[in-house]
Amino acid sequence: MYNVMSPKAEEFINHEEVLESLAYAEANKNNRELIEKILEKAKERKGLSHREAAVLLDCGLEDKNQEIFALAQQIKKDFYGNRIVMFAPLYLSNYCINGCEYCPYHLKNKHIARKKLTQEEVVKEVMALQDMGHKRLALEAGEDPVHNPIEYILECIDTIYSIKHKNGAIRRVNVNIAATTVENYRKLKEAGIGTYILFQETYHKESYEKLHPTGPKHDYAYHTEAMDRAMDGGIDDVGLGVLFGLNNYRYDFTGILMHAEHLERYKGVGPHTISVPRLRRADDIDPDVFDNGISDEIFEKIVACIRIAVPYTGMIVSTRESKACREKVLHLGISQISGASRTSVGGYVEPEPEEENSAQFDVSDNRTLDEVVRWLMEMGYVPSFCTACYREGRTGDRFMSLLKSGQIVNCCHPNALMTLKEYLEDYASQGTKEIGDKLIEKELEVITNPKVKERVMEYLANIHSGQRDFRF
Repeated sequence: MYNVMSPKAEEFINHEEVLESLAYAEANKNNRELIEKILEKAKERKGLSHREAAVLLDCGLEDKNQEIFALAQQIKKDFYGNRIVMFAPLYLSNYCINGCEYCPYHLKNKHIARKKLTQEEVVKEVMALQDMGHKRLALEAGEDPVHNPIEYILECIDTIYSIKHKNGAIRRVNVNIAATTVENYRKLKEAGIGTYILFQETYHKESYEKLHPTGPKHDYAYHTEAMDRAMDGGIDDVGLGVLFGLNNYRYDFTGILMHAEHLERYKGVGPHTISVPRLRRADDIDPDVFDNGISDEIFEKIVACIRIAVPYTGMIVSTRESKACREKVLHLGISQISGASRTSVGGYVEPEPEEENSAQFDVSDNRTLDEVVRWLMEMGYVPSFCTACYREGRTGDRFMSLLKSGQIVNCCHPNALMTLKEYLEDYASQGTKEIGDKLIEKELEVITNPKVKERVMEYLANIHSGQRDFRF
């Protein structure tokens, strides 16, 4: 029985409810009256149910599809403005005891180079990231209680936060590690993490169990219920994701929205972020079995429909996607992107020779952070390195209430401009700096509160003179 308030995975992600929703969407994909009704509801900016969103995803009416894309773009602007948050992944270890069939870290892969960073190597990787200009990291590690125990992760977090290099500092560490216990989530919270991220991969239980034949990750319920435990452990912000290309995209699209509904209703706050990775080529993975699975056009519509259905959540797209694809989905709902990513252990200090590949997947967008920042600004976006909400305690339900009310813009836009100014002063090439300074001057006019504007201009002058880390 479907029950959004149930703590049991098979009830809040109920298989029969998903199938009924997909059948309903298929039957109504050309139902103009219903689609218009759903779009009118969506214009209220309060979100849609998973079933209503499934109808929009299946919509076969071209004029209504254009409305869907236009509405997604407008909702993105309403909630997030033109800010794009920047981050980078940091791979700590690729030791793993799971048998995930789509991931090169799987236990049976004997020719991948197994690596684990020492604390000295963590320092070097972080300094390399700081020298690029990054302020926000997402930690990645395989599941291995011997090589990667929670104590190792906690030690790495402590090391990362301790590193002050030139004007660089990592101000927010998000963590993407395997499902664990309430006690361990409490330890991560105490260590000062930002968002806990865990990809479901697929919500289809039978497919999930086949794709994860061995190891702790085989347990569908334990994995799917991890976000509830994370919140029980005091973590305010959690991030959902599925790996599109593993299973029927319509099923997983519906599943991730059901998961968001469950967290909103049962825990009182929905996901801080939703990631939409697509499967990429990787070592020891048969390309004839796994590929992207869905076209760019379908991918773009998935992004647009998630943005409409869950307007408050941040949406993430990584360097898995090409420059061209990222450019399209930025307009449709994406609010966070990675830049200059390395998906190998130790890859920021010294890129690996191909024969020693330890990367989790191939990167499609190989540009430097400076190139990505300049590209965003040339499109009119404000690259943001801001971590103020996390450090000011604006997390969980407090962050969501500010976002839903539209008040968060009074903090986010000024903070984005100030962190961009830091980047321009410390790390940008001359051409990027010139573009950025002009953009900041233009964006100051967006600030309507005269006192806020005056203070921002004061802080920007202070940053130019060498001071750092101002925030609202």
